Order: sequence, then C-alpha cells, then structure tokens
Amino acid sequence: MSKALLYQSAASALVLCALATPAHAQQQGGTTEPEAQEASGGAIIVTARRREERLVDVPVAVSSFSEEELQQRGFADVTDIALVTPNTTLEESRGTNSTLSAFIRGIGQQDPVSGFEQGVGIYLDDVYLNRPQAAVLDIYDVERIEVLRGPQGTLYGRNTIGGAVKYVTSELPDEFSLRVRGTYGSYDRAEGVVTVSAPIADPVRVGASVARLSRGGFGENLITGEDNYNKDIWAARGTIEVGGNGEPYLLRFSGDYTHDRSNARGGHRLIPGGASGAPVLDDVFDTRSGLVDPEQDVEAYGLALNARIELTDALTLRSITAYRADQSASPIDFDALPAVDLDVPAFYNNEQTSQELQLIWDDGGRFTGLFGGYYLNASADTQFDVRLFTTFGGFTAFTQANVDTDTYAVFGDFTYDITDQLSLSLGGRYTWDERSATILRQNFLGGGSPVFGGAGIPFGGASTDFDGTEDFNKFTPRVSLSYQPTPDHNIYASYSQGFKGGGFDPRGVGVNAPAATPGMPTDAEIADFLSFEPESVDSYEIGYKGSLLDDAVYVALAGFYAEYTDVQIPGSVACNVGGIATFCGVVSNAGAAEFMGLELETNARLAEDMLSSGDELRFTGSLGWIDADYTEYVTNIGGVPTDVSDFREVQNTPEWSGSATLGYTTMMGNGDLYLGSTVSYRSATTQFEIPNPYLDQSSYALVDASIVYNDDSGFSIGLYGRNLTDKIYRTSGYTFIAVNPTTGEPVLTGGQPTPNLGTEGTLTAYHGNPRQVYVTATIEF
Repeated sequence: MSKALLYQSAASALVLCALATPAHAQQQGGTTEPEAQEASGGAIIVTARRREERLVDVPVAVSSFSEEELQQRGFADVTDIALVTPNTTLEESRGTNSTLSAFIRGIGQQDPVSGFEQGVGIYLDDVYLNRPQAAVLDIYDVERIEVLRGPQGTLYGRNTIGGAVKYVTSELPDEFSLRVRGTYGSYDRAEGVVTVSAPIADPVRVGASVARLSRGGFGENLITGEDNYNKDIWAARGTIEVGGNGEPYLLRFSGDYTHDRSNARGGHRLIPGGASGAPVLDDVFDTRSGLVDPEQDVEAYGLALNARIELTDALTLRSITAYRADQSASPIDFDALPAVDLDVPAFYNNEQTSQELQLIWDDGGRFTGLFGGYYLNASADTQFDVRLFTTFGGFTAFTQANVDTDTYAVFGDFTYDITDQLSLSLGGRYTWDERSATILRQNFLGGGSPVFGGAGIPFGGASTDFDGTEDFNKFTPRVSLSYQPTPDHNIYASYSQGFKGGGFDPRGVGVNAPAATPGMPTDAEIADFLSFEPESVDSYEIGYKGSLLDDAVYVALAGFYAEYTDVQIPGSVACNVGGIATFCGVVSNAGAAEFMGLELETNARLAEDMLSSGDELRFTGSLGWIDADYTEYVTNIGGVPTDVSDFREVQNTPEWSGSATLGYTTMMGNGDLYLGSTVSYRSATTQFEIPNPYLDQSSYALVDASIVYNDDSGFSIGLYGRNLTDKIYRTSGYTFIAVNPTTGEPVLTGGQPTPNLGTEGTLTAYHGNPRQVYVTATIEF
C-alpha cells in the first residue's frame, strides 16, 4: 500500500470519527475542574498568582492544559493551544519555525527586531523569555501549559501587558522511569523523544530528555530545490533535583538546548511580479525565494536553578536564577523571487541573566501573601541588510542595533479573607527599566555589506549613528474581590494595569529626524526621533467560575473592558534617504484603543454508562468575543498629524474565536479508548493595522480528530488528524505596496497593486499547516 493511500485511509477514519463523535475525553479545553477531580481525586492546580491554588479559586481568566490533554489532542508546539483558547493568537513568525508572534485580547507584537518588546510574556518554568526568537516551544516533557489573559503586570512584570503563557515541565518521579515516544505521519514526519530519570541517592534524582523532531516540507522552493515549511530540530533537557518528596526544600537544576536547522520559510506571492511578470504559484506552500545566505540556523540554550525552601510552616522562600542565550541566522526574502528586489539577511543574538526572589506566607489563616524582587540584565543584538539591487544596481542599507536592558522590580500580592466567602486581594509592582541602544546604519553600493559576505562599497556617511540611554519607571497595581458562596463557585471582579517599556527604533534613520536646521539634526533631535514611550493598559474584569450539577459541568465566564494608551506602532515603510528610495523604521506612540469582550470556557459531562459501564460522553468548548477599536491613531500625512483611527484595525485580533470538542471514552481491554474531534473557528483577521484585502484572512474553521488508546501497562497509541478539511489560510506576511495614506486602500496600476519599494512589488503571505495525519506510540517503563 502506498503512503498516500495509507494517509488517505487514516484521514477517512478520522473524518468518520469526527462525524460520529466529534472530540474529547479527559481534561480537554483548558478548564476541566470536574473531570480532573474525578480522575485524580483533587482539583486542577495552577500557579497563575505565583503560588499553588485551585483553578476555581483564582480571580484571573486562566486556561490550563495538562500533559494528558496535550497528548490526546496531538498538539506539537505551544502555538497549537491558541486553537482552543479564547481571544488568543500564537503563531510562528513569518519566515521561521522558532520565532513567536503572540497576541492576547488585542495586545501583542510581531516584530522580532531588537528594540521592540513582546506584549505577551512567555515563561519556561517561571523564567521569562526576553526575546521572541526560539520561543516556539515544542511540547515534550511537559506537566502543563497555562494561558493567563489580561495584564499580569503585578506578579509577572514588564511586557505581560496582554497576558502570559507559562510552560511548566514535569518534576522527576521517585522511581526509575523510562519513556519512549515515536511519531510517523504525512510529509515524512518522523519524531522520537526519549525521557529517562532515576534516583541516584536519597534525596537526589536525575533526568533527561532528548528529542528529534523532523518533517519534510509542505511545499518546495522552486529555485533551490529545498523543502519549504520543513522541520529539522534536535532538542534536549536535563534536570537534577535535590529534596522534595516530604523534605522542606527542593532544589531543581535544569538545562535545555534546541538546535533548529529547518530551511528558511519562503513566502507565497499574492500578486504577479511587477518587473519580471512572474505568475502567482498554484501551491501556496511553494516559493521562488532566491536568498540562501546566511543559512537558516537557530540555536538556543538555558540554565536555571529553581529553589523552594520552607523556612517555617507558614513561610516559604523561592528563588529563580537563570541564564539564557540564543543565536539566529535568517535569510528573509520579502519579495519571494530570485531577483534581489527586497532581500533581508539577518543575524539575531540574544542573551539574558535573571534573578527572582519570593517570600510566600500561608499559615492556613485568613491572610496569605507574596513579596518579591526581580532583576533582569539582557542584550539583544540585531544585524541585517536591506538589499534593493534591482532598483539601484546593488544598493544595500546595513543596520546594526544593539539594545541592552537592565530591569529591577519589587512586587507584592496579598489576600485577606474578610469572611469565609469574601476575600480581597491587593497587589502592586514598581519597575525600574533602563534601555540603552547603539544603532548604526550605513549604505553600500555594488553589493551587500561585509557582515553578510557582500562586496558592497560604503558611500556617504552613516545615516544613523546613535548611542543613547533612557529610563522608564512604572507602578502597576492590581486589586480583586472574590465571593465564593461555596468552595466550588467563585464570583470575582478585578482591576489591573499592564506596562510595556519604551525604547529606540532600531530601523530609524537619524538623518531624517525633524530638525530646526533642515537636514542637520542635533543629537537631541535624533534621540527624540528614534525613541518611543512606554505603553500601558487599564483592565477591568468580572467573572464567574464554578462547578454545577454535582460537578457534571464546569463553567468559566469572564467579561472585560480595557483602555490601551500610548500604543506603540512599530512598522517598516518605504522612505527616502539622501534622495534614494529605501526601507525605514517608523515607530510612534500613535494610538489609543478600547477593548471590551467576553470569554466562556466550559466542560460538561453529557452522558455516562451509555454503551458500557464507565463510558462517558463529554463536551468541551471555548468562545471569545472582542470589540477592539482604535479611538486614536495619529500619523503624519503631508507633514500634518492626522487621526486616521476610523480606517485602522487592531491586528491579529479576530472578533470571534472559539472551539467545540465532543469526545467519547470507554474502557477497552486493560485500558481506555478515546475517540474525539474538535472544530475551532476564527473570524476575519487583519495582519497589520492597515487593512489589506490581499493579505488579510477571512473567517475560517479547522477540524481535528484523534483516536487514542491508553493501556494500564504504560503503552499508548494514537491516530491523529489535523486540519482534516485541508483548509488554506494565511497567518502572516509582508506588504510593500502603495496605499492611500488616510484610508489605507491599495493604489492600483493596471488593476494590480503598485510597488512602493523595489520593482517587483512585495505582497507575500505565509500559511497555516495543511492536512496532516500521523500516528504516535508511547511506551513507559
């Protein structure tokens, strides 16, 4: 039987599964309090407030995904959880497998260049990942993933203005354990993960995981012959634990390493080539990208020490010490053609050291609290060419931007139970944030810059030669009131504030700074032109969490309203430097926005003991609605500041998002069989603030299904289908076409968009994964 026929048969089986019993069994959908209680005899425990609490007790909108649920759904990396989490977008950033673009409740960031900060904090075992490179975390050796929606500035600090995603790895078991997982599927997907741990001397345990993750391309680069959208990753984690298991302390030394040698992702042109006439390709996963230097390569590694020491029965000390670094080489072919029309080879080098201390008080009485301090020292260095060879015979604008960050913070969060049912929580964080930037921009003729092996010759002086420092200090409070008529019901209201630091535009052109003497800006005028201020959000939320009908139904409902001010709008546009059309950064605190929305998550046992004793039919769903509007968006049109908010949209924020999972579980042999499917939906989405009818994505739905058997002996096997209808949908892209400066409508020439940089016209899209079918088997000793 051919592989194609095999995959077709497997897909047919999964479609039948989807039609007969769309998906779920145990711990699906992120809010599964009743089910977890039935399965484990206890409640779901999360650490959204940096201490262990029942999910139902936390006055925060939180989704929690256990290892079991992640396995049943067949999720591959952290971006998959956005399919079943309301008002959340997590995507691979355009031309890579490893750089993350994250948005929660309308707030986020998709620009990976140094100087721009994330709007959603990503945490690996409570260690903040300062940069988006290497932040697409593959799912293995995981205990749970939590998604916190809304600003988390008090306990998580800067750059969690939209929310936070927490990846929590598993602690080591007390006994020897060996687990082997293998996957094979469509597009020659072949993966293997080996996890082993053992006690070596009481109370010391060691463990390690090694993962090989590979897949052929969804398409082909027709110029180089390489696979496009392939995967080629080696990864490993190691842990040494001392204490725990009844001891009043736990020291956890951990290290992780990831090396991603996947090919650069080439984009799909949405319009014919303006100069070459190159037609639009039929297959959206094929590309004609011609830039091959530098070779795509992403390497990331980190070390951490997490310590927990019970100083007394009521007082616990926690320490989180970490070092992380990553290096990326990326050939980004914006125009996706062999001509060097708009090519950007880039290097990213990031490094960070952080230390956090917490004192946690819980004596079992009415008062609990946490007080802590945090320090981060980070450097983010970016080098890139912008090559426009077809326009000016080998013109290159080279940029080197080195941005350093020193952040100090003190924070506290305290809860007092006014009565047995009513509790008040107060918290706050004060942050001292220092940003330093050194930015150099130099033009070359006749080829690329020497940094990328080019033979270009410098001409003219540096268009940017900047060295500056600025401080941004901010207090971010939080207050919440919770009423629990019974332990299984929580009605809460909260106010919180989030903050994202300011900085300097690494792509800005200093000589273009407005100046009292035209063409001769002073250092102060350049600093003012390149810098941008912090942004902040004030968020109000009311919610309910509870178990109903004798724990048959769990519901989490949240309504929120947020005022988003001094919104940072980073962007890259066609511009003119010294009479030459080129590529410039334009960043300003141009906007103010208002968000209001609703979020619903539910898990309901619909029936049990239907076809056999102990079987169960369960529904899990999520629904997000957000009305996100700019109330102010000021841009410079013809030298006049103009509010164009009526013509701008909040990017990567669909009005509606949701998922529905229906699943059936029954006992079989010495284990249980799970059959299920999920439908996830997202309404129309704009990729940038200026709507683009070519690049933006209309509403769409994806259908997934799985059949999983778990045997009590430690063996499991699952058949999974993702995007079973093979829906084609855009996730991101690049656009350099002329538009009306007010309305943003494309300017057409001969019925086609008009290029505003280069001769071919850049309107390039990246797409979500096509249909995949695969089998995963796991055996544990």
